[in-house]
Amino acid sequence: MRIDEIAPMVDIAVSGMRAQSLRLNLIAGNIANAETTRTAGGEPYRRRDVVLRAAGDEPGGVTVLSIARDMSSFRQVLMPGHPDADAEGFVQMPNVDLPVEMMNMVAASRAYQANVAILKRYQDMVETTVELLR
Repeated sequence: MRIDEIAPMVDIAVSGMRAQSLRLNLIAGNIANAETTRTAGGEPYRRRDVVLRAAGDEPGGVTVLSIARDMSSFRQVLMPGHPDADAEGFVQMPNVDLPVEMMNMVAASRAYQANVAILKRYQDMVETTVELLR
């Protein structure tokens, strides 16, 4: 394997780490706002997720296409007396489902760890090569 074949692998792993790091940050924000019934726009918090795409036609990692807001409907919870309750006592709650967010967090964490493992193997390979050349 030539060095010009190895460098793209490192770029792929780094782009994956960046993408999963952003995904983990968005998941943390979703969890933190799971009970936020009113944002600056006047509506409950909307779940956010990252939209990724391949970085070109050849294998070359991922790029962040956008950060999308989940436009699914809000949950209706009966909470009479809540400041955001309607006339019938229902409050619109964010469209954040905590078990789903936890599963997404585990998946993003594992994907991040896989990319770290690739970089660790690359580092081990470089160190072994340097030792052999001494």
